Amino acid sequence: MQYNHREIEKKWQKYWADHHTFRAKDDFDKPKYYVLDMFPYPSGAGLHVGHPLGYIASDIYARYKRHKGFNVLHPQGYDSFGLPAEQYAIQTGQHPAKTTEANIKTYRRQLDQIGFSFDWSREVRTSNPEYYKWTQWIFIQLFNSWYNKDMDKAEAIDTLIQKFETNGTQGVNAACDDEVIDFSADDWNSFSAEKQQEILLQYRLTFLSDTEVNWCPALGTVLANDEIVNGVSERGGHPVVRKKMTQWSMRISAYAQRLLDGLNTIDWPQPLKDSQTNWIGRSQGAMVSFQVDGHEGEKIDVFTTRPDTIFGVSFMTLAPEHELVPKITTANQKATVEAYVEATAKRSERDRMADVKTISGAFTGAYAIHPFTGDKVEIWIGDYVLASYGTGAVMAVPCGDQRDYDFANHFGIAIPNIFEGADISEEAFADKEKTIITNSDFLNGLSYKKAMKRVIYELEERGIGYGKINYRLRDAVFSRQRYWGEPFPVYYKNGLPQMINAVHLPIELPEVEKYLPTEDGRPPLGNADVWAWNVETNKVVSNNLIDHKTVFPLELNTMPGWAGSSQYFNRYMDPRNSEEIFGKDKIDYWKQVDLYIGGSEHATGHLLYARFWQKFMFDRGFVPVDEFAKKLINQGMILGTSAFVCRLEGENTILSAGKIEGQKVQPIHADVSLVNASDELDIEGFKQWRPEFENAEFITEDDGTFKVSREVEKMSKSKYNVVNPDDICDEYGADALRLFEMFLGPLEQSKPWKTSGISGVYSFLKKLWKLFYSGDELAISDGEPTKDELKTLHKTIKKVEEDIENFSFNTSVSTFMIAVNELTAQKCNKREILEPLLVLISPYAPHIAEELWSTLGHNESISTVAFPVFEQKHLVESTKNYPISFNGK
Repeated sequence: MQYNHREIEKKWQKYWADHHTFRAKDDFDKPKYYVLDMFPYPSGAGLHVGHPLGYIASDIYARYKRHKGFNVLHPQGYDSFGLPAEQYAIQTGQHPAKTTEANIKTYRRQLDQIGFSFDWSREVRTSNPEYYKWTQWIFIQLFNSWYNKDMDKAEAIDTLIQKFETNGTQGVNAACDDEVIDFSADDWNSFSAEKQQEILLQYRLTFLSDTEVNWCPALGTVLANDEIVNGVSERGGHPVVRKKMTQWSMRISAYAQRLLDGLNTIDWPQPLKDSQTNWIGRSQGAMVSFQVDGHEGEKIDVFTTRPDTIFGVSFMTLAPEHELVPKITTANQKATVEAYVEATAKRSERDRMADVKTISGAFTGAYAIHPFTGDKVEIWIGDYVLASYGTGAVMAVPCGDQRDYDFANHFGIAIPNIFEGADISEEAFADKEKTIITNSDFLNGLSYKKAMKRVIYELEERGIGYGKINYRLRDAVFSRQRYWGEPFPVYYKNGLPQMINAVHLPIELPEVEKYLPTEDGRPPLGNADVWAWNVETNKVVSNNLIDHKTVFPLELNTMPGWAGSSQYFNRYMDPRNSEEIFGKDKIDYWKQVDLYIGGSEHATGHLLYARFWQKFMFDRGFVPVDEFAKKLINQGMILGTSAFVCRLEGENTILSAGKIEGQKVQPIHADVSLVNASDELDIEGFKQWRPEFENAEFITEDDGTFKVSREVEKMSKSKYNVVNPDDICDEYGADALRLFEMFLGPLEQSKPWKTSGISGVYSFLKKLWKLFYSGDELAISDGEPTKDELKTLHKTIKKVEEDIENFSFNTSVSTFMIAVNELTAQKCNKREILEPLLVLISPYAPHIAEELWSTLGHNESISTVAFPVFEQKHLVESTKNYPISFNGK
């Protein structure tokens, strides 16, 4: 009987679906294991062979844990809100929900055909109202919370109101806006309700503020820093400018230290931990105030990690978008400053941070007063200073900071030396450990550590500054000017945000005619005719009914892409619960993700925001642990092997790879589907695909073939090197695809795809099949296995179990091949050997394992059969041959 992968895989995929084989049960008496992949955004292109790499690895581990007796939760869903569907809607008028639904069908078909053991009964989609109801609910909880620094946790806003009612702001130590007023209990109780709401907004964990944002005019929305690459939008490559907008923000900065500390408690890759550590950016120093000369009451607050160098300040630099710039700029400098501010607005913060070579700036014409010497110090603006970091201002010490040194040299500003014995003729001196301060009044002769303590003491004594720990982490902007996202459960009364009662959730997206912003610049929801809230009926009603008495306008922004992914892992634990986000018994049992697999590109986006929300949910008692994933693995990428043809420069002539030496050529991508395993191009197919080359002359090799050149690149539609898993599954089968992707190399490393290599794995599966069959007949013996057969089995059990536990899946595949070769040589057909072998192989190649297991007479799925137990005795050698020589013979 021949191995027919198409029939076998179709049969067992139907069996698993019909029998709900992988449905997780809430069996609280059984040990649990939760395996999760980062859920995909369902793009129109579907999956390529690079996408399933992490899914295959997690599936192997989930299946292995079932064999080990665990109650395994291995769900899947879709991060289905996203900009691509909205862009398609703008171009075609088709509702993003329709596009998304069609894309999900493609994804589901492709995922099913690879044989993943997902529990689809728990599927979630972030764009479904029954799911985003709970995203809206979490937003309300954040709004109704504040961060108590004394307790180092979030608390209900009611506890803050009680403090205000009894003691005013006295004794309140909160994470809040910078500019908050002090008041007594009598003051608070005398404030109007609106005034009280305005004050509370400055303390809430989600709040409205005028924020510098990355605005992309072409996309009509705000972008997060991680959505910008090289100064343009990641999606579409459109220009991005900085501008101020009133936005919802999340007070993630309150959790900065806990986010850092929590990294020590989780088993995540060190490079990813380093990324988050650097992004959070903890630094110790001091806040110092510089008065602005001639502008009474105006001052520049500066955070510096080197207050010991304060006597070396020779100028100040403000971020171009700093609020003081228009106030203090002199008439003579106004045009220069405004032009510089406008130019800077076209650059993203990331671009400005990364560009260390360009030196630019403008003098405002204003001066600051040095807090110790009283000297006047020039105030400049420069794009190397960011409004979002620190206070948006630096005290420039050119003798001790290379950027300040280069800036001062470029603009001819003085560079006083305050370091004893340091040569600053060529560069700044930045060695803290060798620092001895000079020319600095009361700091003369002090080392770095002693000078730090003394200067902070003096700053605090004189009331001109104080010691401070600072974080680079900024509060997260939470508004997007898009249609296809979660609506906020917010309406506005007298300009102040009001939360819709959670019992009325979800607030569903309205229908709109256009998905672009309105003509007057409002977000796309401004196009909706029915988008107002009636507080009497608690329903969304027509905008025409807005009277600001019983009917009020709803929020026009939607939530960002990371909102739906910041708690989805917990919702999987109880996804059909319509009464609460999850039941306490379910969350207490499943607790957290035991194994999370996904890309490292999410280090400072999804993975940071999800940790923030989890810590908040823990503070408020909704979840039992404050880290959502115990272990995380970042899978590497499967790279594409791109094909190129080379066009002779300036001519309509295309050269074969062997003819390009010494020629000036322009490489052009060729679709890999037009190239065979011998790197030969289908010229006629290429001409049909690229009609502009229909009349081109193709110079072939001497044997008449046309060879392409190859290069390993990221697998991408734009590089025409995408390999569709549908084609691989059809020709070789899903089991071969799964084994081959694992065989390519260590999970965490990137590796190139080469389709020709999969034939070796396919041959292995056919060889495995032949162990069970003699011709068309099943040939299995119930006889006693030999010592060699037992040795082969048990060394395989030992190696495979070690490999799976260490996530070394590539070496397991090699081990299977060795085992099958040995058993073939031993002519083994013993049930006692082959049945455990099938269990070992089933996590990797589940379809063939199920088929052969069934053929051996078993009525139940192999998926929960106990994993074979390794016995050392079978590896003990009973005899050994020793070479012996006599007289050298």
